[in-house]
Amino acid sequence: MPATPAWPPASTPRLYIDQPLGPEAAPHIDGAAAHYLLNVMRLKVGDPLLLFDNRSGEWLGRIADAGKRSLDIAIEALMRPREAVPDLWLCFAPVKKARLDWIIEKATELGVARLQPVITERTIVEWVRHERLEAQIVEACEQCGRTALPELAEPVKLPQLLKTWPAGRSLLFADEQGGESLAAAAAPPPAAILTGPEGGFTTAERNLLLAHPAVRRIALGPRILRAETAAIAAIGVWMAANGDWR
Repeated sequence: MPATPAWPPASTPRLYIDQPLGPEAAPHIDGAAAHYLLNVMRLKVGDPLLLFDNRSGEWLGRIADAGKRSLDIAIEALMRPREAVPDLWLCFAPVKKARLDWIIEKATELGVARLQPVITERTIVEWVRHERLEAQIVEACEQCGRTALPELAEPVKLPQLLKTWPAGRSLLFADEQGGESLAAAAAPPPAAILTGPEGGFTTAERNLLLAHPAVRRIALGPRILRAETAAIAAIGVWMAANGDWR
């Protein structure tokens, strides 16, 4: 007897929509998302798709009606509830566009809960286009299967970040001058990782960090890493030891 095909198929498109989903919901999709589904993916009435709303989880739906520029969805079943992601923040100094996009994409895939841009004295890129980064987050979540979008915070200067730092959350400072091995450090959630700009932190910033009670110095190996490499390497090591990779 032939095996029953998996349902929905692995090729089923997966889409984030900012609309509450549920058994009685009837999502309406238009704009760029509708264009992609209708003209790029060539979907038609009756075809399945997966939707998630960052509220309730991931739902299976079918196209109930399709026009030239919009489509209506009939919800069929809840596939997965909204995931509980590890309570890890990535605090990072913004870098140039392509590398910044890479940080956002990979940090989202790796499972961080919050992305916090931090302006330091040597940060070259201080203006961050929030809408573009949000689009990067959504695309990464659609690709990697996340049902919970990470929070994207507004940029903040390093002294203000430290001044308002929440009690009980450790801040793992990736210090080029060394520190304890992140792989061996006991750093359970809630936690955050702080990585600097390409030029590193100034002496004054480093002294400010080391004087803060929540800060712990960590080392990321014997080589000098690019800012984006340091961020992603640190997340991976933390997730393996303290997150949801175990």
